[in-house]
Amino acid sequence: MTDDAIHTRIDTLIAEEHDLRTRLAAGEISESEEHARLQVLETQLDQAWDLLRQRRARREFGENPDGAQARSANTVENYRN
Repeated sequence: MTDDAIHTRIDTLIAEEHDLRTRLAAGEISESEEHARLQVLETQLDQAWDLLRQRRARREFGENPDGAQARSANTVENYRN
């Protein structure tokens, strides 16, 4: 996946987050529906950002960015700061 494709994916996920909040405000979905989907979207966003960071790091150190691999949701969600 290219950097542009990852950015497009991130933009799509963010747009869906905004859409969910709009639909909740309009009463089209319940809070529990919004919350469940937001959790999935946030994890997918974290994975996309992680992949983009990996690609940038590989490029910075003279490695092929295409060697970066998406990490599992569990790995990405349990990073320690």
